[in-house]
Amino acid sequence: MRWRFSTLEIILLLLVVAGSGMAYAWVVYGGGGLIGATYALFMCMPIVAFERHIIFRRLYRRIHGSPTPAFLLSSLAVYFVFCNVGYAAAGLLLHVAGAMRESASDAMLPSLNVLVYALATSGPIIFVLRVRELLGRDVFMSLLTGRYRKPVQEERVFLFIDLAGSTSLAERFGDLRMQEYLGKLFAAMADPVLRHGGSIDDYVGDAAVITWPYDRAIAHAACIRCVFDILEQIEADAHRWQKTYGEVPRLRAALHGGTIVAAEIGVDRHKITYFGDTVNTTARLEGLCRTLDRQVLISADLLRRLRTPVFVRCEDLGEHEVKGRGQRLAVLSLATDRPASNGREDQPVVSAGTEAFTSL
Repeated sequence: MRWRFSTLEIILLLLVVAGSGMAYAWVVYGGGGLIGATYALFMCMPIVAFERHIIFRRLYRRIHGSPTPAFLLSSLAVYFVFCNVGYAAAGLLLHVAGAMRESASDAMLPSLNVLVYALATSGPIIFVLRVRELLGRDVFMSLLTGRYRKPVQEERVFLFIDLAGSTSLAERFGDLRMQEYLGKLFAAMADPVLRHGGSIDDYVGDAAVITWPYDRAIAHAACIRCVFDILEQIEADAHRWQKTYGEVPRLRAALHGGTIVAAEIGVDRHKITYFGDTVNTTARLEGLCRTLDRQVLISADLLRRLRTPVFVRCEDLGEHEVKGRGQRLAVLSLATDRPASNGREDQPVVSAGTEAFTSL
């Protein structure tokens, strides 16, 4: 599932929608706030659920893949249907419950004014949700609250995940086909990242930069589980990749964490950017994947602070020079004999391989 709301966000969303219905009832009818709130929730929430990919996912993908004119007309048509069905469901419920004196047909048929108001109310809510989706929840809330207007020092974990062999793929596919391939790849990463509480900070060529606040990353080894869920996702869809592109993506990944400085930059376009040795070290650690011929690397500094899931095997690769760091970095390789089960395992336990590096 692609959507992720905190409990507070869900409550706020419900209150806004219900409040809009109560306001309409008070202004137009001089009362009946609870009835107005019921109608509003039944009419608007299906639209929100549709836009958050909870219902009718195939229809959503088809509409959003259409040219702009078809997209706009299709979206309005879908919203119109949702509003009518939601209004009818709410009217029937209220009539059966005895809250409405009107006949069932009158209670279930919305007026034109009601439909226009419902669409006008849903529009700004959908717009905010789409901006939130575009920026990511953490970035959206940080920009909204101005948390990083002044540089802030904090601890974060970074995952750099890169497509192996991208140069040869680009030569074989061509630029347009390659960008389509990368778009599908990055889309496949979205669910595992959201599921494990991370956020995709940036896309750099054929690489994605994913980050977590430190405490969130090490809780239940979320950052490690995220890596293997992404790999599992690619493997599960291998036949589709092979059928569509003739090539299954091969990924390299590196995990590292530490202190960084976060700041909001830009004038016309604002962005939260992370600075510091931690970011640079993660990028260079990912480069070591090719040198050491390993798919997933993690720094010993990070691995010490979390408990590796039982399905993960650790291999101590010793210390290595990392360009620009000024000191050697202890590195371990991570591998697994079985999938991470989409992060739905029980509490992670320390694997036998963990003992090999706890004394580093």
